[in-house]
Formats: sequence, C-alpha cells, structure tokens
Amino acid sequence: MQIKTTATPLLDWTGGTLALGILEEATELTGDLQQLDEKLSGVISELIAEEEFKGKSGSTVTTRLSGNEAFRKLTLVGLGKAEDLNVDSYRSTAAAIARSAEKDKNLGISLPIEGDSAAITQAITEGIHLALHQDNRFKSDVENQTPKLETVEILGLSGQDTAISQGETIVSGVILARELVNAPANEVTPVTMAETAQKLADEYGLEIKILEQADCESFEQGMGAYLGVAKASDIPPKFIHLIYKPAGTAKRKVAIVGKSLTFDSGGLNLKTGGSGIETMKMDMGGGAATLGAAKAIAQIKPDVEVHFICAATENMISGKAMHPGDILKAANGKTIEVNNTDAEGRLTLADALVYAESLKVDAIVDLATLTGACIVALGNDIAGMWSTDESLAGELKTAAESAGEKFWQLPMEDKYFEGLKSKIADMKNTGPRAGGSITAALFLKQFIKETPWAHLDVAGPVWSDKPSGINNAGGTGFPVKTLVNWVLS
Repeated sequence: MQIKTTATPLLDWTGGTLALGILEEATELTGDLQQLDEKLSGVISELIAEEEFKGKSGSTVTTRLSGNEAFRKLTLVGLGKAEDLNVDSYRSTAAAIARSAEKDKNLGISLPIEGDSAAITQAITEGIHLALHQDNRFKSDVENQTPKLETVEILGLSGQDTAISQGETIVSGVILARELVNAPANEVTPVTMAETAQKLADEYGLEIKILEQADCESFEQGMGAYLGVAKASDIPPKFIHLIYKPAGTAKRKVAIVGKSLTFDSGGLNLKTGGSGIETMKMDMGGGAATLGAAKAIAQIKPDVEVHFICAATENMISGKAMHPGDILKAANGKTIEVNNTDAEGRLTLADALVYAESLKVDAIVDLATLTGACIVALGNDIAGMWSTDESLAGELKTAAESAGEKFWQLPMEDKYFEGLKSKIADMKNTGPRAGGSITAALFLKQFIKETPWAHLDVAGPVWSDKPSGINNAGGTGFPVKTLVNWVLS
C-alpha cells in the first residue's frame, strides 16, 4: 500500500472512496465541502441529516454514489470537538477511515489540518497502516481477509514524503512487536527471540551480544535471580543485548530493558484455569516492544546510543524448578526470598537492570507486563509509570502524548517497601496485595544505584481483546511509539 500527500483540490480529486473529516457540532457545510455538496446534488447534507451524523470522534457513515464519475463512495468520519483535536485525533481518525475503506483499491482523505502538518501526516500514516495490519501467519486461508487498499492520498498537503517514511518506519517496529506477542510460545522461545535479534543486527547494522547461561553465571556476582527463573525450562535462557551506535558522537547513551518471559506457567505457584494462563505468550510484551523499538531506531538513525536488553526465558515447572521459599542472589549481591514463583518477571529484570547500569548509561527505562495490580488500578488502556527522576518521567510523558499512548505516573512510596522485607534475606519478591504495582516498582528500584530510571508497567495495553482505535485484536505493539519518540527527543 502506498500513502502519499497531494495538493489536488478536494473538488478535483478522482478515485474510489473519498473520506471527509467533519468536526462535531460543525456539520453545517461551508467552503469546499459546501461546493462539493452542491456538485453532488446535496448528497453530503442528505447523508448528515438521514444518518443524524453529529461528527463524534471515530463515527463513520458511508454511501455509494450512482452516476458520479469522480469517485464511487463517500465516507464521513467524525473528528470530535475542535478544542479536543490533537495529533492522536488524526491518527485514530485515519484508522477509522482505513477500516471503512479496506475493501477499496484507492482512497482519498480530506481533513481540516490544524497544527504541525508533518506530525499530522506521520500520525495519519501510522493510523492507516496499524488499523489495516492483520496477523494471519497461522491461518490456512487468508485470501478473503486481506485488505485490498492499494493507494491512499491525503488531500491538501504536499511535500510530506519524509513524514510518511518516518511513520512507516515506526509502524514496522510496532508490527514486529505485535507479531512477537501474537505468536504462540512454541514459535517464540528464548532461542527464536535471540534469532530475531540477530536478524535485526544483520539487517540494520546493530552490534549484538547474546549472553549464554555460563556468561550470566559469571557476570558480577552471578545472575542468580534471572537464572533461578530459567532453571525449570528445557529451553536455554538467552540474555539479549542489541546496541545501536550513531555514526558520529552520541549526544547521550540510554538503555531500554524489556521483560521477556516467552511463556509464564507461574512455576510451582501454578496459574490455574481462569487465571489467563493460555494468554501467557504475551508475557514477553516488554521485550517485544524493546525489539520493535530497536528495529525502528536502527532505521531512523538518531544521534543517541541505545542499548536494548531482553533477559529471555520461560517460567516452567520441572524437577529443577525454583521452590517457593528459595533464596536467590542477584548480580549486585542482594538476596531475594522467593515467596511466589509467579512473580518471576521482576526477578529477571533485577539482573537485567544491574547489567544495564554497568554500561554507564545516562538513563534506563524498563517495560514489563509486570502486575495484574496495575490493570486493576488503571484498566486496560493506561500503563503505569514510576521513576526516580522527574526529568526522565517528563520526557516519557511528552513522548507518550505525541505517540497517543497513555501512561499515569504513580508514587514511589518508599514506606511500602516494608511489605517486601524478609526475615532471612534482603527482601521477598512479593509484598501484600494492597499497592501491588507500587511494591513491584520498589523491588526493581533495589537494583538501580544512581542512574536515572523509569519503570513502565504495560500489563494492560500490550493486548487488546477486540479492535479498538489503531489496534486490532491481539498484540498492540505498545509502547514502541513512545520509546522511539523518547530516544528522538
């Protein structure tokens, strides 16, 4: 599919389907829309009246046109209220338009442009591609399910090739993350995740290190927390470290660390029926987004050095599995009493964070499908954020806003660490039920010394049960766009 901008006037456009953006409470036609309505013998105003179309955000109505030689179908899409219009509004509007026209070959889009035309063009590009993306890799018959759309023209704009290219590059990273999350655990394993990272390195000129178990054992005081989780699996752990370096001098050096549990059975604290065990292929959503961000950033080539880290493993059950009550020692020497083997992600991240800080980076961001408590607190659409550095938190909030991805910063309430204290070790891996997402963040904080750090709990938004906005059912690729925007900021 090709997306392009064109200076062709609305009244002169020809093609298959023409989509018109209408602001809420502004359905009285003026200017070019009024002239087009007159040219079409009042079809637009009739459609607005008959369908009681109010221009509410995301609403669409479509009609076929008989006898019109310029185009065959007309779609009206609501933009919402003018005062609420922002870059993400254009992204979600483009997604709604794309879904309504996916069976057409060509599409023209005319929207009132308010703001940075390059940012809006990029957002429209992202919305179209992500709404139409379908992961049919595991279906035998996909012929009738593939979108037919071949060309999209954004009317009233020109010279936005760079913005379109940037949007498509970021989309490629989001789609990689989606497809890693969607793939079952017999397809995406620690070994195949490492192979995916190697392919990214080969294709985009990244440096790569894959630490095997022996390497992890010898790093500082040994990655006992990460390897404790990995013990029960027949598939060896793979500690993935991808590195992007700019051609010139890097203005800063950062690390992105993604939780990468390719399957989480819960361990000996086994997840039972009704607990969502069948969806635990998504427990590497943080690692998937980390690799997706690596793919996009390697193509954009910013002047920032970025380290992408995924401590990949499974959390399984066998005679070698860690027991509830075991004590593990992380790479920084801190000891952990395992009072729940199903709180394994934070154990893998503990050693990954120690490793990331050893790289002497300027900032570390980790992202993880870490707690159900965060979903209880914020729902499925909003991720949690904790940070030891308000400047870093502000950068991430700004990056997320332009990405159209939602975060809410929660407190790093040190008093709550009392619930993690152990009588026989430095800490336990879980605390009381209350404030579970906060105590998880406090646990991770023990493995950062001085580096500015932010923790993103993305348990809710990495998966969607049904199509919504730019997302289809399944993996969403959250928060690749935010990570890319942060690195570029």
